[in-house]
Amino acid sequence: MKIILKLLAGMIAGILIGFYAPDAFIRLLLTVYEAVGQLIKFTIPLIILFYITNGIASLPSGSGKLLGRTVSFAYGSTLIAGVLAFLVASVALPIISPQVAEAGHEAATHLPFFKLEIPPLFGVISALVAAFVFGIGISANNSETLRTVFAQGCDVIERLLSKVIIPLLPLYIAGVFAAMAADGSVFTTLHAFGTVLVLAIVMHWVWLTILYVTTGVLNGRSPLELIRNMMPAYFTALGTMSSAATIPVTLRSVKNAKVSDPIANFVVPLCANIHLSGSTITIVTCASAVMLMTPGVAIPSLLTMLPFIMMLGVIMIAAPGAPGGAVMAALGLLTSMLGFTEQQVALMIALYLAQDSFGTATNVTGDGIIAVWMDKFFGKQIAAAK
Repeated sequence: MKIILKLLAGMIAGILIGFYAPDAFIRLLLTVYEAVGQLIKFTIPLIILFYITNGIASLPSGSGKLLGRTVSFAYGSTLIAGVLAFLVASVALPIISPQVAEAGHEAATHLPFFKLEIPPLFGVISALVAAFVFGIGISANNSETLRTVFAQGCDVIERLLSKVIIPLLPLYIAGVFAAMAADGSVFTTLHAFGTVLVLAIVMHWVWLTILYVTTGVLNGRSPLELIRNMMPAYFTALGTMSSAATIPVTLRSVKNAKVSDPIANFVVPLCANIHLSGSTITIVTCASAVMLMTPGVAIPSLLTMLPFIMMLGVIMIAAPGAPGGAVMAALGLLTSMLGFTEQQVALMIALYLAQDSFGTATNVTGDGIIAVWMDKFFGKQIAAAK
């Protein structure tokens, strides 16, 4: 929760600076904003390469159908959640808050003192393809040396995120809000923020309701009992903002829901890394809002957004465990597939981090549903084999 408070402080500081600070100070803050933005751009392909490679290479071998079915359910859940989120957002946002469409602002009236160019080592798609090549190759050849290299690479990138980029995000956000305050569009934008965040959180709850009611009915179990067992995991995730950090509580909650130990021990840690339906709902909703807030940009059709959502389900494997990791992993797609500018990226980060805990809580609570289904399909089979 500390990152949310720091983000809020950065927004407030940026607004005050934009209204009252001398032009030179605003330009200095925008210079920092540009530098951090370049560092983020440089880091995105590295996140994709190391995290997706490590994720694929670390998938447990010998699990056969259970592994395939779990991954399929996780991806299907993420894909359906993203499509539903887009359909709701594209219809609801212009209706419930016309101000969202008016929140874009004019061209920047202040420029940074200089722009620092840090070109990425390779593009997003190149990183994604390389990650699958290395990940599958390491798994097939059982290459322990390369597996260790990519695991340690993940540690390096996670340290960069947690020690450098995430702490600098309040300054990054302060820069974009200072620019908006200076040109007079900040309050319209803040009103739009509130609308988008409420819509995203409501959609999280609706999605969980759909999952639990459907699963309960089809499995002859009480949806209320299932969701009650998962509540400790939900509220723990609100505080940790990390699916990985919530694994111990999620495991206990899933086992309390009468999922067998072998299934729970396999599914929960795996889904903590590959099932991010709540984060996908937020990213799709916020991306739709940012496009609506940008002058001259309209929300695209579902056919245009569908490839983005499908790729988002894959790229979520690269989401680091640090708070805000999902949106960091998604930035490459936002810039390459949706053409987001640096200012749109900054708004996206601000929107996402403001509700990160709710998205994470939805992720881990949804993991419980996948565990219930896997127990239905494979629980007796595994118990008989023991």
